Amino acid sequence: MTDNPGLVKEFLSHLQHSKRYSAHTLQAYRRDLQRYIGELNKACAEADPKDIQRFVSGLHHRQLTAKTIQRHLSAVRSFYEHLLRRQLIAVNPARLVSAPKAKRNLPKVLDADKASQLLDFTAQKDDRAICDQAVLELFYGSGLRLSEVVNLRIADLDLNQGFVDVLGKGNKRRLVPLGRHCVKALKRWLGAHPNPLADSWLLPGRGTGPLSPRTIQSRIKRVAQRQLGEDSLHPHMLRHSFATHMLESSGDLRAVQELLGHADIATTQIYTHLDFQHLAKVYDKAHPRARNTEAQE
Repeated sequence: MTDNPGLVKEFLSHLQHSKRYSAHTLQAYRRDLQRYIGELNKACAEADPKDIQRFVSGLHHRQLTAKTIQRHLSAVRSFYEHLLRRQLIAVNPARLVSAPKAKRNLPKVLDADKASQLLDFTAQKDDRAICDQAVLELFYGSGLRLSEVVNLRIADLDLNQGFVDVLGKGNKRRLVPLGRHCVKALKRWLGAHPNPLADSWLLPGRGTGPLSPRTIQSRIKRVAQRQLGEDSLHPHMLRHSFATHMLESSGDLRAVQELLGHADIATTQIYTHLDFQHLAKVYDKAHPRARNTEAQE
């Protein structure tokens, strides 16, 4: 019988070293595939679509959410695609199996006025506030991910040209424009930076590494509490706000995809739904046919 655990281990090694997946993602793949292997009573290479469907049905009977089932099936599909590329199987048995559709919750965003209020730091002069403003501008002004901001070095910035060289998911690099407010905030921060050398972390932590994601998240919450009176703000909400406002203004889905570093434009299309919601609200408030419909009836 084929060494199922060995194949899974080899697949995870491929994801780690060739695909450069994060430790968190690798852990999720490992957990989901171990569950699949544990319920499979044959070699992986001998599985057929009925085996995969049986596994998905078992997850459903355990009353797992549709999103969780989708994640498990995605891991199994990716695993078999890897075996297919290695020519260990002739077909991917998971291709013909579908998972239940999950309701996709639209991300929360700040409106433009709230975003402006958040970034109004005119009364703040201390180094931490200067750093916080630069961080917020990178999230909202350029739509960067938390991991991307954490891993920035000063050398990644080109403030003269107004770009930042970002290392994104899958170890892919992209150039992202910096708005004039972001450039101004970054220049102020570099003027206060404790060690403004090219190879230094843009956001240095206490030791030799960068500021931790958890620290950045907590500092953003403190700024939101002070500026907006609430602390539910998180980095990804600023990224969502960036994408939504860009799409509202430009209507260019492909450009927003490039700016966000999405490999698949389907991921970016979530923001078209947000844009439609905004348009629907404007219509409801402004169009004569949308107002007082009950009274007209």
